[in-house]
Amino acid sequence: MKSILTKNQIKLTVKRLAHQILENHLNLENTVLIGIQPRGIFLSDRIVDELKNLIPSDKILYGRLDITFYRDDIREELKLANATKIPFSTAGKNIVIIDDVLWTGRTIRSALDALIDFGRPQKVELCVLIDRRFSRELPIQADYVGRAIDTFPSQKVYVRWQENHGGDEVILE
Repeated sequence: MKSILTKNQIKLTVKRLAHQILENHLNLENTVLIGIQPRGIFLSDRIVDELKNLIPSDKILYGRLDITFYRDDIREELKLANATKIPFSTAGKNIVIIDDVLWTGRTIRSALDALIDFGRPQKVELCVLIDRRFSRELPIQADYVGRAIDTFPSQKVYVRWQENHGGDEVILE
């Protein structure tokens, strides 16, 4: 196993991603943040917390999206759905989708399909903690990247969060 990001590096990376989003969406005007359930919300929660230190919290529209029934592999295994919580319209808004790891692009394709049910957005951007380059199956790329890494398909990337693993770390196995 190889450590990709330590606890302190994750903290700095989250801070940088929040600043980059805010730089491109000044005061988050007409912008919403959407964390992908289940693992993307750990990153999105932290980015939102960081943004609350920079701008008034009433300017932040934040939702959580479950993509379980939009996945193209849903029939391969039974999955339990998580709660989707998007208490606002996304029609005409700039959306920043947030997830932990971008690999094949299939999760993001599912998220795009699911988002359409909440209204037609003006623009959609993607923010990820880890971009596993050279493994894409679909033409999807991230606009905000914490760390880009080159991996073999046989390797696994584990993002461990304090909330569910007792510590923050990204590991390549």
